[in-house]
Amino acid sequence: MEQKILPEMLKTSTERAEKLIALLQSCGSGFARSHVNIEPTSGLTSLKHLQQALERKKQGFEAELVAFPQHGLFYTDAAPWMKEAAQMNIDFIGGVDPYTVDGEIKKPMDFIIKLALDHNKGIDIHLHESGDSGLKTVEYLIDRVNENPVLKGKTYLSHCFVLGRLEKSKQEEMADKLAQAQIGIMSTIPFGGLIMPIPTLYKYGVQVGTGNDSIIDHWNTWGTGSVLQKANLMAQLYGYGTEYQLSRSLKLATYNLVPLDDKGKQQWPGIGDDANVVLIDASCSAEAVSRISPVRSLIHKGTVVF
Repeated sequence: MEQKILPEMLKTSTERAEKLIALLQSCGSGFARSHVNIEPTSGLTSLKHLQQALERKKQGFEAELVAFPQHGLFYTDAAPWMKEAAQMNIDFIGGVDPYTVDGEIKKPMDFIIKLALDHNKGIDIHLHESGDSGLKTVEYLIDRVNENPVLKGKTYLSHCFVLGRLEKSKQEEMADKLAQAQIGIMSTIPFGGLIMPIPTLYKYGVQVGTGNDSIIDHWNTWGTGSVLQKANLMAQLYGYGTEYQLSRSLKLATYNLVPLDDKGKQQWPGIGDDANVVLIDASCSAEAVSRISPVRSLIHKGTVVF
């Protein structure tokens, strides 16, 4: 399907990327990690188009880019394209379901890890596999990162649904191992038969971030562009109903920066901080999360951009 529709979509992808950035800004986001299709159908065109959009929007928006082999590294011959993309001002080498898509874990994972090491990039692997292959992929990545400590703090698993399928004791074990290897989890906070162990990940100190897996695409229709809505969803899923718990939940939307620390001491804003500010119509952090309060203004590096 994508091999048919992508050539047509690429004709307008720069314009649509700019509109998507404007939507994210209206939801209070001045920063995103964006996965960019790198596969034989698109070649490097999708990446080049997004880079053009980001250049035009650079006064009010920043992004990290993940070179993402949407159609597999070897299922389609994307490996040569990925090698080229790694030299084109991207930040992460991506991957997707190595066992399901490419038929094995070791070969695609080794390719991703070597490419990241060779070009001093991070790693972000989309892992939807929730069975034995999913767990083995997580364990394989943990082992490789521990062998290559330079990858600690810049390696991530997006989705990682397998964690939601494990027994509680195994969840705790894996959360501890992920934390020790400094591998972060990027979660869309899914539900509907699968609840991710986000509280357990936080308990062990795993870096957790969130985003929208899509805004409008052929995977799902639930992407709003709002990370505040994700914090609200997390609070509902895990019963974070008190004012204190709701105020802590805000960290999911801000990538772990909240105005008051857990003891109530102000930690943001401070002198010298970047003037990246979202103004929200709410009386406090708890209300902002519980009501998904409207965003009134986004200030990016001191410039009002929304």
